[in-house]
Amino acid sequence: MCGRFVITSAPAALRQLFGYIEQPNFPPRFNVAPTQPIPVVLAENGARHFRLMRWGLLPGWVKDPRGFTLLINARSETVLEKPAFKRAIRRRRGLIPADGYYEWKTKDGRKQPFFIHRADGAPLGFAALFETWVGPNGEELDTVAIVTAAAGEDLATLHDRVPVTISPRDFERWLDSRSDDVDAVLPLMTAPRIGEFAWHPVSTRVNRVANDDDQLLLPISAEEMEAEAPRKKVARKAAAGSADDGQGSLF
Repeated sequence: MCGRFVITSAPAALRQLFGYIEQPNFPPRFNVAPTQPIPVVLAENGARHFRLMRWGLLPGWVKDPRGFTLLINARSETVLEKPAFKRAIRRRRGLIPADGYYEWKTKDGRKQPFFIHRADGAPLGFAALFETWVGPNGEELDTVAIVTAAAGEDLATLHDRVPVTISPRDFERWLDSRSDDVDAVLPLMTAPRIGEFAWHPVSTRVNRVANDDDQLLLPISAEEMEAEAPRKKVARKAAAGSADDGQGSLF
């Protein structure tokens, strides 16, 4: 899956890579989280455009978003059948510029975050599906979800799902939704090739959305990971000869 990601490349570099006509200026983000506005590249009227959308897709048929599940990811295997995605996959495909993402691996009862990025350090484009939700009072909200696929052999050591990334040579094919035919894009919804991505453990500071700084990307050592591990409370043994009231004591 993908529940947090980062955007650190310069705006001019991303504009050149994705080819949108707008010239937005935005700061680097080191801990982008669901429900936040995120950049999405889409094709419209023969050109590519940059648009901010809420991360968490709302299908047009939703009446009250307060009672609807937050859809931050869309499984590639079921997008053609799921009511929330089956129209978007045909007509509303986008790309989300990013420089990597976080994943958590459970070990010894605790979750260790990892930063995952292209091995060559290049930016990437997440495959995305979007919808514009229209409320009862005419209000509009552009919303988006990241497409995921089953992880390859290497990334599966961290999690069984990965975000689908689209190669720059396939940007045009993915964004072209002038017809309802999706056969051309189905082969693009796969996991990265083995060795395409690299990763390293990072601080659990990333768990807090409020933390958004470049220190989150730094690798940490085994000693630092151990220092961040939550300490278990240990029962204090009763002193020799003292009465045991059956309550026990903790410190």
